[in-house]
Amino acid sequence: MKIIAFGASNSKNSINKMFATYTAELFNAEEFEILDLNDYELPIYSIDKEDKENFPVNAVEFVNKINEADLLIISLAEYNGSYTAAFKNLFDWSSRVKAKFFENLNVFLLSTSTGPRGGEGVLSHALDRFPRHGANIVSKFVLPSFNLNFSTSEGIQNEELNKDFQILVNEIKNKILVS
Repeated sequence: MKIIAFGASNSKNSINKMFATYTAELFNAEEFEILDLNDYELPIYSIDKEDKENFPVNAVEFVNKINEADLLIISLAEYNGSYTAAFKNLFDWSSRVKAKFFENLNVFLLSTSTGPRGGEGVLSHALDRFPRHGANIVSKFVLPSFNLNFSTSEGIQNEELNKDFQILVNEIKNKILVS
């Protein structure tokens, strides 16, 4: 099984990348890869750029890369209630490379933030939008107040949140690893 994970932010110290990495490691997969959105920088999408230059290499490479996964783990950062500009731009380009660029991909959606809502707004956008691009959302999880509830060495600190999270991870393992 191959897992690909990323935090949907271009911040060098992204808490969402930390959370996605932690989650990927829990699966003890034969192979997992953590992507950095900074490796997929793109010009701001516009139809004029697409008509003039076609698809940037980074957009094509991103679509090809995520389609190698048996499980895609995305931890969404929330900026003003929605996707980060870096992720939204990559999303826009990817959907032009291949409209259903998540086609046949099992996706575990996460979100976290330093606030008490944990990125619930951006997660709701993704739950609505990603299936339209072919994603099979296998589960979702929101981690509120990242700095209070997460330790890089120990994971989720809140017992109840950790219990709920571990149940989801085990359900996904049973669903995907067995099939």
